[in-house]
Amino acid sequence: MSKSQRFRHLYLQACRTWQYGTQVLSELTPSGVVKGSCQQGVLGCASRVPSLLVSHGFAAQYVGMSTAAAVSSRQVGQAAKQRVKNGMMKDYKQLSKFKLSSLVVMTAGAGFVAGSGSSIDWMGFLLTSLGTFGCAACANTLNQMYEVANDQMMSRTCNRPLPAGRMGLVHAAAFAAVMGACGIATLYYQANPTTALLGASNIALYAGVYTPLKQVTIANTWVGAVVGAIPPLMGWSAAAGQLEAGAWILAGALFSWQMPHFLALAWLCKDDYIRGGFNMISRMDLSGRRTALAALRHCAYLAPLGLLAYVAGSTTQPFAWEAAGLSAVLGVYATRFAMSPSQQSARKLFKMSLLYLPLLLLGMGVHRQPNPHMSMDELQGRLVALSAGLWFDPWGSAVSALDALNEGVNTLADRISEGLLTTYIKCPSKVLCEAEAETEEAEGGRKEGQALQRK
Repeated sequence: MSKSQRFRHLYLQACRTWQYGTQVLSELTPSGVVKGSCQQGVLGCASRVPSLLVSHGFAAQYVGMSTAAAVSSRQVGQAAKQRVKNGMMKDYKQLSKFKLSSLVVMTAGAGFVAGSGSSIDWMGFLLTSLGTFGCAACANTLNQMYEVANDQMMSRTCNRPLPAGRMGLVHAAAFAAVMGACGIATLYYQANPTTALLGASNIALYAGVYTPLKQVTIANTWVGAVVGAIPPLMGWSAAAGQLEAGAWILAGALFSWQMPHFLALAWLCKDDYIRGGFNMISRMDLSGRRTALAALRHCAYLAPLGLLAYVAGSTTQPFAWEAAGLSAVLGVYATRFAMSPSQQSARKLFKMSLLYLPLLLLGMGVHRQPNPHMSMDELQGRLVALSAGLWFDPWGSAVSALDALNEGVNTLADRISEGLLTTYIKCPSKVLCEAEAETEEAEGGRKEGQALQRK
């Protein structure tokens, strides 16, 4: 092997070694590549890389430069450290399931905005979002620690840091502890104890209940939907200081939205879930019809939630119809999935669910009303009145508007008859002005003559 070939070999070895870094070297296997297409190992000792390159003097010969112009050991080390930093950040993002955690933060932010009064505390919004992200990252990391063996069997998850061997359980546990502690502390001190308790409960529910159930029963999907419904409660609690009727309506929307979303995903990844040992509804549903009907049922549950938000005073009336329209569109895709279960119809339902949620939350933000702090008992009373047709009627609203318009016209006519307009516009023309002046003078003279006769 020539010197240039040996340098190429050592250089590639150095790049791969420094990708993972000395910080986690003790937690990785030093023997080389671990078997499996989705797993990687360390190809050598990272601490020897710079000295190997410099001591063999291959860098200068390979690039055709003099020894004085060769890359120094310090420069190689700095570049390698940067690779370590970038690689570790990527692994942390995968551990936290960054995209999923960002979605959780979005729903918590929606709860904060909906639970705010006439003005929104944006600093509180930011701190609540950070605390929620910490809790979500902690829960997702604990989930991956529990499912290392399962993730190794699935093509969708085998390249995550733990199943791929790039990070050990101790390192992941430390990351989870730091994120969870920071998240809960932020919610406790910057929001309130209720919000912090919800965050801690969600970590326990996700990592301690939902994760083990995935290998036991198909009910895990419904438990996971409860987990996804808690973040908007956290946001509302942080803004309002308590949980009110509007908070539970928003949580209900998140619960029902997750069913078509994750049921479509379960059908798309059915074979992968079977290889991983997860007990999803699609595993025992050969036709796909049961999965699709469950998704369709929850699309129907979404339809009245916009009206409930309006009745609760959280939004204006147009949001009720917009939310119903969005749920109808989602229901169309769920119906197509039910009529013809396939990868294509499931994928379309999944994509539509991704579009539905931001549109729903955006509509709620546009039509937001200051938080009326309505309790569940008050909402129940309004719903009773609604069912009796006494509180809200579309035709009655139109009649009320016409009555108000008629009353305004009558008031304007009364004011005209009282001389309101003539007070501000006395003489529309010179001729009329002179005639009015003569009439006023004659009337004044008559009154003066009557007064003299009485004396």
